[in-house]
Amino acid sequence: MPATIVDGNAAAADIRNEVSAQIARFTIEHGPIRLCAVLVGNDPAARLYADSQRHRCLQAGVQHQLVELPPDISEAALLAEIDRLNHDPEVTGVMIQLPLPPHVDEAVVQYRIDPYKDVEGVNPANIGMLFYGVPIIAPCTALAANELIRRSGIEVRGAHAVVVGQSRIVGRPIAMFLTMQMATVTACHIATRDLAAHTRTADILVVAVGKPGLIGAGHVKPGAVVIDVGINRVTVRSPDGAETRRTVGDVDFDAVREVAGAITPVPGGVGPVTVAMLLRNTVEAARKQLHRRV
Repeated sequence: MPATIVDGNAAAADIRNEVSAQIARFTIEHGPIRLCAVLVGNDPAARLYADSQRHRCLQAGVQHQLVELPPDISEAALLAEIDRLNHDPEVTGVMIQLPLPPHVDEAVVQYRIDPYKDVEGVNPANIGMLFYGVPIIAPCTALAANELIRRSGIEVRGAHAVVVGQSRIVGRPIAMFLTMQMATVTACHIATRDLAAHTRTADILVVAVGKPGLIGAGHVKPGAVVIDVGINRVTVRSPDGAETRRTVGDVDFDAVREVAGAITPVPGGVGPVTVAMLLRNTVEAARKQLHRRV
């Protein structure tokens, strides 16, 4: 029997409804929530994401401002702009649209964001606090993967989880979330030998690498929950020779669906839930700033 599809669009809609009600209450009691997104240069994908983000924010009742900066801005000037947003009491959330120009150090810029305004949860202070189980704001994508694991219905406590990909704001935080829920976690990465020998033992398999088709049916334990975090643009050729562009994950969805017990699609899985978690984090940031002032 094919795997159950863990519907990210439905989960995202539920989260947005919940968050919209929280935003309405907060706005009445404490004033508006305002998210400032910083865009350096004119990367088309970053601008498209910013436009989508603005649409979702306005739908939910969050004020959204796109701060546009030239591609040749110095790192010092960019940091000064982040400082300005950090110190503006009307701004409750700050995020940086990626990618940044090559001359700007991404980690340095993310570290500059006030941890209480860091709605993406990418400041190293927030990543570090996650280790202790008390992040100020947790990374959005890790939260999204965790939410979809919960919605799959699997009992995490005592399960064996394998996380393929160990980036600092996705793979490692996901592994930490699972560990905190008492799963036994195996962390796989580029140096892992015989990847399939590890993934075939997983009750929960999370893949966050950025390599299309990395995980096939032979990598998956029958009945496992498979969470595909990868988002890749690939060119597909039709029988008549025409080429089209598609978005696919790190998992061969059609093959793995015949083996797994539950699986997230791409698109329509982790992606929309990540955006919904950004809204949830934006409300959480506003709340925590309010308590910090008190």
